Amino acid sequence: MSLSTWPADKDGWPADEDRSPADDDRSQAEATNRSSNRLTNGLFVLGATVTGLLFLAGAWERRWIADDGLIVLRTVRNLLAGNGPVFNAGERVETNTSTIWTYLVYAGSWISDARLEYVVLTIALVLSTSAVVVAMWGTYALRARERLGTPEGHLSRTGGVAAYLPAGVLVYIAVPPARDFATSGLETCLVIFWIAVLWLLMVRWATREVSVPAVLFLAFWAGLGPLVRPELVIMSGLALVMIFLARQSWPSRLLVFVFAGAVPVLYQIWRMGYYGLPYPNTAVSKDAGGAKWSQGFDYLWNLLGPYLLLLPLVVLLIAGVVSIGRRGRPTVPRSIGDAQRVLRTPTAVVVFVLLGGALSLVYAVRVGGDFMHGRTLLPALFTILLPVSVLPLRIPNRNSGVRGILIFAIGAVAWITTVVWAFFAANTTGMPQGSIVGRSGIVDERAFYALNTGHAHPILADDYLDYPRMRPMVEAIENTPDGGLLLPSAQFTYWDVVPPPLPIPPGGAGHTVFFLNLGMSSMNVGLDVRVIDQMGLAYPLASHTERLENGRIGHDKNLYPDWVVADLGLVGEHPFLPWYMDEDWVIEADVALSCPDTQELISSYRAPLTKDLFVRNIKRSLFYAGYRIDRVPEYEIQRCGLEPPIPKADS
Repeated sequence: MSLSTWPADKDGWPADEDRSPADDDRSQAEATNRSSNRLTNGLFVLGATVTGLLFLAGAWERRWIADDGLIVLRTVRNLLAGNGPVFNAGERVETNTSTIWTYLVYAGSWISDARLEYVVLTIALVLSTSAVVVAMWGTYALRARERLGTPEGHLSRTGGVAAYLPAGVLVYIAVPPARDFATSGLETCLVIFWIAVLWLLMVRWATREVSVPAVLFLAFWAGLGPLVRPELVIMSGLALVMIFLARQSWPSRLLVFVFAGAVPVLYQIWRMGYYGLPYPNTAVSKDAGGAKWSQGFDYLWNLLGPYLLLLPLVVLLIAGVVSIGRRGRPTVPRSIGDAQRVLRTPTAVVVFVLLGGALSLVYAVRVGGDFMHGRTLLPALFTILLPVSVLPLRIPNRNSGVRGILIFAIGAVAWITTVVWAFFAANTTGMPQGSIVGRSGIVDERAFYALNTGHAHPILADDYLDYPRMRPMVEAIENTPDGGLLLPSAQFTYWDVVPPPLPIPPGGAGHTVFFLNLGMSSMNVGLDVRVIDQMGLAYPLASHTERLENGRIGHDKNLYPDWVVADLGLVGEHPFLPWYMDEDWVIEADVALSCPDTQELISSYRAPLTKDLFVRNIKRSLFYAGYRIDRVPEYEIQRCGLEPPIPKADS
């Protein structure tokens, strides 16, 4: 009898009386596999949901916006007002490190017309929560591929259900700085979201046949890295090299190149012409290419030490290696074709994120880290934990054997250890005495501002009016309608004001605030008030000074106010100058500003933007980036070969 003539039941199988024992075994195995798959998927979805909600709750419980986060909002205000992507109208200075974060906040503000601080808070919470869920999804897709073994998948090889439980993500969200900078107004939320999506896209690219549009979107996403944050060029570069060199046609490689480079290259050309720099001014201000290894190692231990962070990292490393199971000897590529195929494998993707995370860690340590506890190490930590963001626990059954039981036991111990550690780490106070700026210069930024503003959750710019000097600053502006330069006094209760020269134009000559805390200062005054800082984030004259060798990390430039008085053409004589300023220094600063290279630098961002200036800025951007002046006016006059002025006492 042919199969077509067999009587069949409603499921399409041969009737029971004609079914063989082999058919019954196969049917039972497939039913078991389907049931196990549903249970495995359900456990993963439950774990991802709980983890996402935990991070959301933790981020909300520690919600705030940092002073540096408010700096971004000043640029967004200027964008909304039509002044362009600038911090002060009339000066083309890129004060925000993350280009995409600036425009993302701008887009959210333009669409919603909501208060900027609430727009930032909403975007940050969504991106931070999504990042950990997407990270888990990518790892699950990778490990499930190993578990299934074939495109169809057969759980019988593993000996039962595999529970994919949150592990590495628990380590990340348990560290207090991760929850602090889940909001903060800074781009950390965007950085980890970009990394998580890149991880998921790379896993899908390496484990399945994907369409050409999917590959091009992967290339496009990878290419955005430097616009998310400049040092992400490390991750971008590694990913794009893998994609470009993998086996494909040359026309496909050309498309990958175009889609990856179109946006960052076009923006780079525009940045060089508009701002006159090849990277954000923040990199000039902080000399991001410099090396401070000793400070960097102090910064690394400042994160590892308080939470015993090495413990879960080592435990999960061991569990991750054990969970891979038995492997054959790695295949050594014997041809270019073999090497191209190896690049598009799960192993290669794991190596990619581990190498990218390690290099990102080395870079952060090399530049000395940051003054904010843990902030610049969070992306590296997040990246290194990706392969173990979820940990498979393969539930033993009668077919598992001793080896299967041992692997399960090691995984279970590792997961329980991680959960217990995470509970205690999440409930620590964090950096000891973190609200005090000690010798290391590192501070728990959220605790510092919560203490000094008196607000547990300083979010609105108005909250920072309770920070020392802020209300007196606003009052000083109101009390000096003629305008002038506001300098912070040592008394905290008033500001020294250097007046403009006579005659005063109608409506006043305008105010300039010269203060380190750019965010709170700029967000509590109108856009007509110029706000600059001695470190140079918003004031290129300061950012182009030499780095102080033993200065506080992230604050190791300090321009004297004499330069600002001379630059603005204010009254540089006593009694109009504060007592601590020297008239001769102001005169010398005025002469030093006449240095031709300095004048060219100033015109690159202050002069009206014409086609000729745009082209010149592109050509000279590398020169401007490396140009430095001496913060002591007398020495700058000598450096530039200018004629020293006659001291006022001798004139």
